[in-house]
Amino acid sequence: MDLTQGTTEEKNKRAKKMMLWFGIVSLIMGFAGWTSAYIVSSKREDWVSDLELPSAFFLSTAIIILSSITYLIAKKAVAKDNQKMGTVFLLVTLVLGITFISLQFLGFSQMLENGYYFTGPTSNIKMSYVFLIAAVHIAHVVAGLISLLVVLVQQLRKKYTPENMLGMELGATFWHFLDFLWVYLILFMYFVK
Repeated sequence: MDLTQGTTEEKNKRAKKMMLWFGIVSLIMGFAGWTSAYIVSSKREDWVSDLELPSAFFLSTAIIILSSITYLIAKKAVAKDNQKMGTVFLLVTLVLGITFISLQFLGFSQMLENGYYFTGPTSNIKMSYVFLIAAVHIAHVVAGLISLLVVLVQQLRKKYTPENMLGMELGATFWHFLDFLWVYLILFMYFVK
């Protein structure tokens, strides 16, 4: 396929999608580095392998999976020109995204209540990685929420139609990536002792 061919609009769409994927690949590389460091550090003598992840992390996992489903429903509704349903499910996705972040902070509180800190004399390297990985993911979910807010505002302005959904498609792709990333991270931290 010759990427130089097509209308200006088609080239613009391809360029925006490609830029999103470049960003996603760079995020994957960053998290691959942190999870690799986690694995290498797990060989240390002071590594504590019997720590439990906070229960709020598992509940937040269910919430972020549900939010991906609601984003998908919103996108399909707009593709079928059901604008009202699309808007409702975008709002539900926004609420679920905020709930996810709230549950992550609850998870941090649970870790602190159990005496695990990010740094200091009572910290340990494993929980420091858990704090770091979850906090960096939260930062990216905040970016996803900003993207979702932009999509929601554009939806309320009636920008999206079955023929013009690029912004929503880009936002949904990023959101689904964040969902899959968290599922990978929680499974990784659960199984890599």
